[in-house]
Amino acid sequence: MNHPQTATSEPTSKPGIQPFRFEPCPEVLEGAAFSRSFQGITGLIVLGSAYWLLSLWQQGKFGGDTGVAGLKAAGWFILAWALLAWTAWHVLKSRARLDAQGIHQTWIWDKHMAFDDLAFAKLIRIRGLEWLMAPRLYVRTLVGKFAVFYVTDASVLAECERLSAELKAFRQM
Repeated sequence: MNHPQTATSEPTSKPGIQPFRFEPCPEVLEGAAFSRSFQGITGLIVLGSAYWLLSLWQQGKFGGDTGVAGLKAAGWFILAWALLAWTAWHVLKSRARLDAQGIHQTWIWDKHMAFDDLAFAKLIRIRGLEWLMAPRLYVRTLVGKFAVFYVTDASVLAECERLSAELKAFRQM
């Protein structure tokens, strides 16, 4: 059975909301997600809590034993400290990146949000306290999915401000 084929010169466009286009300048921009001072404070908390846990064990505060039985009794505390140390490791290594595909952050679970899916972006920061509290880029997609990206690097932060402003202007059209 032969069906006549029709040639169309115009591509069909999907009705609905137009995708947002953003080009970071330069094309790939990457920097630390958390400030050095926050990383230092995080490291001190991990080391201090390790010292405290060790001193409690040496004093026999976990079942009155300073041997293996005392370590077994301290098991939940040791696991909590391990979780704290694991999180601190990610604070030290976390990076935020803007590229042609979107915004990314390496973290315990890496985060990614494509620019063309974005419906809303807002940079949340406390000026003067960026050395302690990393500014956050809150983004939400057209279907309501959201993510928070931590951004400390000045050049990445400037591009996030530009992204937020351009997205707001684009969605108000």
